[in-house]
Amino acid sequence: MYPEIEPHASGHLDTGDGNLVYWEECGNPGGKPVVFLHGGPGGGCSPSHRRLFDPSAYRIVLFDQRGCGRSLPHASESEDLSSNTTWHLVDDMERLRKSLDIPRWQVFGGSWGSTLALAYAEKHPERVAELVLRGVFTLRSSEVDWYYRGGAANVFPDLWEKFTAPIAGLDGDPVELYAKLLADPDPAVHGPAAVAWSTWEGATGTLLPQPERVADFAVPEYALAFARIENHYFVNNGWLEEGQLIREATVLKDIPGVIVQGRYDLATPAVSAWDLHKAWPESELVIVPDAGHVYDEPGILAALLAATDRFRDRP
Repeated sequence: MYPEIEPHASGHLDTGDGNLVYWEECGNPGGKPVVFLHGGPGGGCSPSHRRLFDPSAYRIVLFDQRGCGRSLPHASESEDLSSNTTWHLVDDMERLRKSLDIPRWQVFGGSWGSTLALAYAEKHPERVAELVLRGVFTLRSSEVDWYYRGGAANVFPDLWEKFTAPIAGLDGDPVELYAKLLADPDPAVHGPAAVAWSTWEGATGTLLPQPERVADFAVPEYALAFARIENHYFVNNGWLEEGQLIREATVLKDIPGVIVQGRYDLATPAVSAWDLHKAWPESELVIVPDAGHVYDEPGILAALLAATDRFRDRP
């Protein structure tokens, strides 16, 4: 990765509906603009995300999506997520782009960030110079069923048992059951549920175990915001029609793009990246043979850096 770097500008974007979205800029103020979209939804950005781009060439824009990271109000303190939807986030991106006086930018997103990147690019293709996507997730029902309704239990039966412990003995859809627990005002109810939801993703995202990653996902404040926002999106199908992002990928035909996918990604299996590439044949699909889901696994990281390096000098 590129060396550690600090922002030269930052602030909170007032969305006009009670949300303040944290943003920051790093790298070359006169360089090629790129916007980084974090995962989750509800994950937030970290300093390491700045290091995916050549700071001498790129004007690097990162922001924490509504309700998480350094954005306000934080979902760990507020249960009102009515103004937190995919299309609110797409509008936030446009508002941020305009406020920074950026005509077009490269859009880089992994996991849920790939969902948001596709939603944005399909609505505003004229504003996207290139797309770099990782661990493709399009919020089709089959994808959510696999990861949250028992499919992945065939690979992770021990971790699935931990994930389902808070809802053991209850009948119904796990996603809906979790929604009730996470909305419960009692911290003794929503707290353990949030940690179980969050650590499921933390524990299953890598090809090899990373205990430090699981510990990060188990931090109560982080876990509560992450779980509440993510569950809120899945209960509402991301405010997307079934298969919408794949179906509408034809509008991306004039946008250069790279899709990086771990072969053994159990969080967002490779079939979604494959389906996207088939619908958008102008893209390049890189399947990393020895990786799971997370961006900093060696093979995935190398492919992402190769993509951003390739595009850095493109007008």
